[in-house]
Amino acid sequence: MENFNVRRPGGQMNRVLGLWLCMTTGVGGVLQAEEGSSVPRSPGAEFSFALIGDLPYEDEQVASFNRLIDHVNRDCTVQFILHAGDIKGGGERCDNDRILARFAQYQRFNRAFIYTPGDNEWTDCHRLSSGGYYPLERLDFLRRTFFPAPDQSTGRHPIRVLSQSEVRGFEDFVENVMFVRNNVVFGTLHVVGSNNDLRPWTGFDPFDSVDHPRDDRLAEFKRRRDAVLAWLDAIFGQAKEIETRGIFITMQADPRFDLPQDDPDRTGFKEIINHLRELTAIFKKPVVLAHGDFHEYWVDKPFDTPHDDPRLPHFTRIQTFGSPRVNWVKVGIAPHLPALFVFEQKIISP
Repeated sequence: MENFNVRRPGGQMNRVLGLWLCMTTGVGGVLQAEEGSSVPRSPGAEFSFALIGDLPYEDEQVASFNRLIDHVNRDCTVQFILHAGDIKGGGERCDNDRILARFAQYQRFNRAFIYTPGDNEWTDCHRLSSGGYYPLERLDFLRRTFFPAPDQSTGRHPIRVLSQSEVRGFEDFVENVMFVRNNVVFGTLHVVGSNNDLRPWTGFDPFDSVDHPRDDRLAEFKRRRDAVLAWLDAIFGQAKEIETRGIFITMQADPRFDLPQDDPDRTGFKEIINHLRELTAIFKKPVVLAHGDFHEYWVDKPFDTPHDDPRLPHFTRIQTFGSPRVNWVKVGIAPHLPALFVFEQKIISP
């Protein structure tokens, strides 16, 4: 029998998911629109949301990003905002004031704001240009700042979410969340660039290297990887439980589908992507993986190539815009289309 519970940590994840589902109002309860809602819809779309990432970077982009916020806020069909990580440039300092300022700016969105961390705001803070910080200290500060209430998003109109921190053994992972909207499951995964934190923290520790890694860096990578694998099981398990129409997953890193599986620059993503492929093959309904990282908008089918066996045409990868392109992507849910998800580029005038 096909089974999504490959890595689920005992029965506790099942109990948490069951309790959460009962607490929501209906199948799509966390964000389910009320009957008779007069909110306008995009043509052919049941509802829409905004996808952004890698923004804003330098202080010079703060004003243009405020224009993006205003543009999103004026679109009354947008139900929530997903940010795919990287809230500052990789060479900018990781000081508290900058991180707090970014958080405050995101709270100008007049809908729910859901964010997954990027490498620029913690992993890469070891760089001297970023302040030479201890990355794990920055990660702790980031979690406390961006996830003040793990059971809900931020933004002016927050929504309830299920956080992995509610699962025994994964209490630290407030950033991995899940919610349901109109029978579509949405989930975030904490997967970052810099080879998912396998790149040495040389700015903080010049002796850290690939061949002789710091114990704390390697332990962090392994623990977060295991959390992501378990959360993937939870996302697909929830999708199976409610017989969802599709899944939309957001993370920061480009997992380097373009590289051979044995390429060292893919090491930090290999197990995660292999497991995602396994689950997608079983699920057989539309799955989207959204990420940032390389700042260019594109959409493709990385599991549907002549080298894939089996080919999975129902899996789509989208990379959102990033600095210096201060733009966003409007994602619509169109149940009448086999692909379910539709993407529309939104270009902000300079």
